[in-house]
Amino acid sequence: MSDSTPNSTVAPKSDVSALSRFIRATELDTRLLGMAGALVLIWVGFHYYGLFVNGYGAFLTPRNLWNLSVQTASIGIMATGMVLVIVTRNIDLSVGSILGFAATVMGVIQVYGLPQILGLGHPLIWIITGLCGMAVGGLIGALHGWLIGYLRIPAFIVTLGGLLVWRGAAFLVARGETISPVDPTFALLGGGPHGAIGATGSWIVGLLGCAGLVALILNGRRQRKKFLFPLRPVWAEYLLAGGGCALIIGAVLLVNAYPWPKGIVAQYAAARGIEVPEGGLFISHGFAIPVLILIGVAMVMTFISTRTRFGRYVYAMGGNPEAAELAGINTRAMTVKLFALMGTLAGLSAIVASARLNSATNSLGELDELYVIASAVIGGTSLAGGVGTIYGAILGALVMQSLQTGMVLIGFDAAVQKIVVGAVLVLAVYIDTLYRRGRK
Repeated sequence: MSDSTPNSTVAPKSDVSALSRFIRATELDTRLLGMAGALVLIWVGFHYYGLFVNGYGAFLTPRNLWNLSVQTASIGIMATGMVLVIVTRNIDLSVGSILGFAATVMGVIQVYGLPQILGLGHPLIWIITGLCGMAVGGLIGALHGWLIGYLRIPAFIVTLGGLLVWRGAAFLVARGETISPVDPTFALLGGGPHGAIGATGSWIVGLLGCAGLVALILNGRRQRKKFLFPLRPVWAEYLLAGGGCALIIGAVLLVNAYPWPKGIVAQYAAARGIEVPEGGLFISHGFAIPVLILIGVAMVMTFISTRTRFGRYVYAMGGNPEAAELAGINTRAMTVKLFALMGTLAGLSAIVASARLNSATNSLGELDELYVIASAVIGGTSLAGGVGTIYGAILGALVMQSLQTGMVLIGFDAAVQKIVVGAVLVLAVYIDTLYRRGRK
């Protein structure tokens, strides 16, 4: 790396504080830092509250944090799509109902349909089922997008109608019953001891993540030199690379510190003729498959939103819809594609949610639309349009799930949980208003 910083616009040291110089040099998102700080406060607060009140802290444990990551996956997947929907000044209130309907359809397919055609336990059952679930979600989303884009019906009304229609359709398809059990391979997509990749697989993922992060930083520096853009100081590049790799390795150590339950270990050892030592057999969970799915979705959605024409058009529509249309962007077709993408992600979330429960029910995903929207807004997506990031939405989903999990651990009533979530959502919108007002 070079120390040269051509065309640098960093202000003289005397004009700005040390913190401002640090943020400017590293180019960190201040809102991201604020959310990360809030998340740390939530974790520490719930842990020590339990420690002081109950005599033990249950939040900052490998078990709870591992479960927290799995619980965040379904909402986080949909939140990545909701960011782009809100960026275009639209809203989708139907994602929870689409999730429930897609889960019900997948339940019928894999329990009543495909086993009779392909045979029970056929290796293609989980693949066909998953593809059908995402296709159902995508088609529903495309229908909503067509009603919004071409018939000019407000997104709020279309998706509010969809919330009711698809919840009712899920009840009719399932006849009010719970459909279970799902295909055993399909169930692995929901996590659990067998739905994780273990210690070795987690280290491979972690090392690949570190290598990818370093490669991104080096490539970004090369591109800045090529186009004569200002360069970050070398110490900032090392700090970002080192800090990012430290977080990745810390996550690997955390998930590997959570062992399988003793009963499952005993079954595993007996089936393979393994003698369990006196102190017990330690088998790490590692990263859960839903978390890996969320990471993959985040990478793809980040690429789509920042590196493709589709992503540029989405932000152009959100920044100024009239100017975008005058510039030649087919905003109607874009709306159809955008809501189809949102529906597909809801179908993918239905896979994770139903696999985790090992069943499908018409009530699956109720109120998820509120948590998804809240995650996007808390993550910095502006309801005024044109502003929002994928990683911010995932961090927002983690904040929302942390609040819920923490309140359950310390014994808050369900009513109190809803009050807190609602208050946090209003506070997030108020902060967004203040942020936009301050930028004017």
